Amino acid sequence: MSDLVLENIDLYYHRVHALRELSLTVREGEIVSLLGNNGAGKTSTLSLISGLVRAKSGTARWGDHDLTRMQPWDAVGAGLLHIPEGRRIFSTMSVHENLLLGGYLVKDQKLIAKRADEAYDLMPRLAERRTQQGGTLSGGEQQMLALGRALVGGPKLLLLDEPSMGLAPLIAKQVMEIVQRVNAQGTTVLLVEQNARAALKIADRGYVLESGRVTMQGSAAELAADPRVIEAYLGA
Repeated sequence: MSDLVLENIDLYYHRVHALRELSLTVREGEIVSLLGNNGAGKTSTLSLISGLVRAKSGTARWGDHDLTRMQPWDAVGAGLLHIPEGRRIFSTMSVHENLLLGGYLVKDQKLIAKRADEAYDLMPRLAERRTQQGGTLSGGEQQMLALGRALVGGPKLLLLDEPSMGLAPLIAKQVMEIVQRVNAQGTTVLLVEQNARAALKIADRGYVLESGRVTMQGSAAELAADPRVIEAYLGA
C-alpha cells in the first residue's frame, strides 16, 4: 500500500519553528483535508512532502519512498504531484501546451496525449479553450488547467493547496467536484483548503493544525460536527 506517513516532523525556516512534532497519515485512495488558519503549517506540510523543504527531524514516507531524501523531480516522476496555491500556469502558452508540459517526465508521447484527452473529458471547458492562452482564462479555468496539467503527469498522490481560493462559489464547487472525480479514478489526495466546509464535504478524514501542531483529527463527519471546528472554521 502506498500510504503517506509523517512522523514527528520538526521543520524550521531559519529560527521559525514551522512544524512541531507533526504526525499524520494519508491512506491510499483517501481524500484527507488539512484545516487551520494562516500560518498554521499547512503549506509547509505540503512543501515538505514534495521535497521543496527539508525537515530538521522526523520521518516522511510514501509507500517505499523516503521523502526526506527524495528530490522534487524524483517525487514527480514517482507520481507525487503538488499544485501550489496560485495555480502557476504558463500564461503565454496555450491551454494545450500547458497540459502537455505536465508530462515532461513521461517518455511515452501517446500516453501524454491520452492523458490530455482524459483531462479534456473531465473538464470540457478546457477543451473549448484548447488554443487559448492560459493567461486569458478565468480564475476557475486556470485552476482547472492546473489540475489538468497535473493529471497528465499521472498522479498517484496529489497535493492541493487552496484550489478554490478567489473563485466564485459555483466555480469553487465545480473544482471540488473535479477533485472528487480525480480521487474516484484512483488518485490519493491531500487537500489544503480555506473553505473548511467544502473540504470536509469531500474528504474522508481531516487534521486541524495550529502553530505547526496537529490539535485535532478524525473523520470528516466527526470534525464537521465538532463544536471547536464549527466555531473556528465553519461558523454557526
